[in-house]
Amino acid sequence: MKRVAQTFTGLLSCGQRFRTQQIDIQMNASNSAEAPQAGEGEAADENEARGNWTGQFDFLLSCIGYAVGLGNVWRFPYLCYKNGGGAFLIPYLIMLGVAALPLFYMEVAFGQFGNLGPVTIWKACPLLKGTGWAMVSISALVSIYYNVIIAWALFYLFASFNSKVPWADCNNYWNDFHCRDLSVNTTNATHNVPGNLRAGFNPNPEACSQDLKTNCTQYQTPSEQYFERVMLGYTSLNGAIKKMSDPIGPPQWHVTLCLLLAWIIIYACLLKGVKTSGKVVYFTATFPYLVLVILLIRGATLEGAKEGIIFYLKPDFSLLLTSEIWSAAAVQIFYSLGVAFGCLTTMSSYNKFRNNCYKDALIVAGINSGTSIFAGFAIFSVIGFMAHKTGLPVAEVTKSGPGLAFVAYPEGLAAMPVAPLWSVLFFIMILTLGVDSQFAMVETVLTACMDEWPWLQENFTKQAIFKSVVCLVMFLLGIPMCCPGGIYYFSMLNDYCAYYNLFVVALVEMLGISYLYGIKNFLNDIQMMLGFRPGPYWIACWFGITPALILFIAIFSLVKYQSPSYNSEPFTIWGEAMCWLMMVGSVLFIPCCGIYEVWRRGGLTAALKETPDWGPPVEAFWLESDKYREKLKQMNTPAKDGVTAGVENQVASTVDVSQ
Repeated sequence: MKRVAQTFTGLLSCGQRFRTQQIDIQMNASNSAEAPQAGEGEAADENEARGNWTGQFDFLLSCIGYAVGLGNVWRFPYLCYKNGGGAFLIPYLIMLGVAALPLFYMEVAFGQFGNLGPVTIWKACPLLKGTGWAMVSISALVSIYYNVIIAWALFYLFASFNSKVPWADCNNYWNDFHCRDLSVNTTNATHNVPGNLRAGFNPNPEACSQDLKTNCTQYQTPSEQYFERVMLGYTSLNGAIKKMSDPIGPPQWHVTLCLLLAWIIIYACLLKGVKTSGKVVYFTATFPYLVLVILLIRGATLEGAKEGIIFYLKPDFSLLLTSEIWSAAAVQIFYSLGVAFGCLTTMSSYNKFRNNCYKDALIVAGINSGTSIFAGFAIFSVIGFMAHKTGLPVAEVTKSGPGLAFVAYPEGLAAMPVAPLWSVLFFIMILTLGVDSQFAMVETVLTACMDEWPWLQENFTKQAIFKSVVCLVMFLLGIPMCCPGGIYYFSMLNDYCAYYNLFVVALVEMLGISYLYGIKNFLNDIQMMLGFRPGPYWIACWFGITPALILFIAIFSLVKYQSPSYNSEPFTIWGEAMCWLMMVGSVLFIPCCGIYEVWRRGGLTAALKETPDWGPPVEAFWLESDKYREKLKQMNTPAKDGVTAGVENQVASTVDVSQ
């Protein structure tokens, strides 16, 4: 018996040595085999359970499409002229480098290393799992109203397929004496509103202004009346304006159907996950640039274009001494790159382990900022033409947000020759800009749920049903914004569902990775993926500079807080309460989930410690790090890729033969 025992012990010892040698061999083999695969465009999925992007440009174009959204076209140019023109670019680029870009790089690196969505990724520090749910809730709320904008773009696109765009003049059934076609300079005694042949006599034809507020008329352009009376129903045909305290009214059928179509498009593109959406972005991410170039070339040939562009870029360096311009720059670039929504973590989680996410982050940030600046030229060349045509100052025909995309710019397009053609191109551009961002936000919600509850993605049928339910629920939640009073709900979501709460989530995320998970661990993970460690600049930003700036933005925005309103109509008390409920509600996920994880894991120390299965997506990569190699040896379950399991089986069979 003693000799048998000695023989058995010796075989076990040999087996262990054999296992270690096999692991070393596998590590060397993986080092030599994985490197060339990183550059292959159509290689097989590394993570078979979740899948990867099909081509190497899928992720890059998806990030560009997500980051380059409506804000680049309808918000940045307005902020630029309002905050010192060309001088605004100085704080904008500085804030890009020290605030938004470091967080962008951190999110894509974090998501790529763990290959998990924004919730499950917090296996790295379970205490902060609520940060992921906060991101998902923000993305879900934004998705609800963002698709309403896509529905508006679809409605305008369909309306543009005509011999004349319907907002070209005031000779329509929805116009009244408030409508004024500023490009027409004819007046008569009966129809004394220029360009309006349907209005009848107006006893107070003088236009209201800052100096004249009584015995005057507050005129509207044809495009403004079309937006408010036809599409929104916000203003009735007799001129009555909906207040927030009024009944919301029945849904506008034409907008509701466009919203349904928008959700069908999103569902169809996300049905097969990143395999489908990764191909769609090859069109949706690149087509807007073609349209912007066409619009810029056409706009530059119009009278008044020069004045519009000068107005856009004329620098006022004195504003650099004010805090407002720095805050506006920080908020704009923060929103523009789309950090802290969970979308970057989601998209990067489908990357292959060796993908150079550092290079991708720099490319996306550069293209995003360049697009914002370039879009300003295309927008203000047409705005300058519109100002020249009407004889008004550029400042009076410039708007921001939906007012630019659906009122001011269409008005300028309507004055061009062959207006329907330019209108079709413009609204296809708006549609593609919106769809890209919507893909990312809805995919964030879907990925988070499927990572947390894997049974949802066991087969294609379950995935299809789950995705259809999510899209249907979001469609139903968006219907109130299709009602005549729905613009108030739209403004509520647009202005407040991702505001202070987004800053809090970003701050917790950055501090959590840098201090709780540990900056050293994070740097080692990046080196393991990319083969190099981030330099002192990135470490300084992650460790202190960027969190301090995020805190500054949040505090400054809170100090400048104003009660919400739409079109000078203040929200009701319950409306303002709903705004705060959305912001506070998403942040509450962080402490509530943190408390639950502490209780579930039996203490704060355990909740702060990374889970045993936290690591790269394929356990073959674990062999490249001492830390993860040790974790792999300590795990009781067989390795996912079967490497360690195969060694154990060989050792076991050797023992059996000896016996």
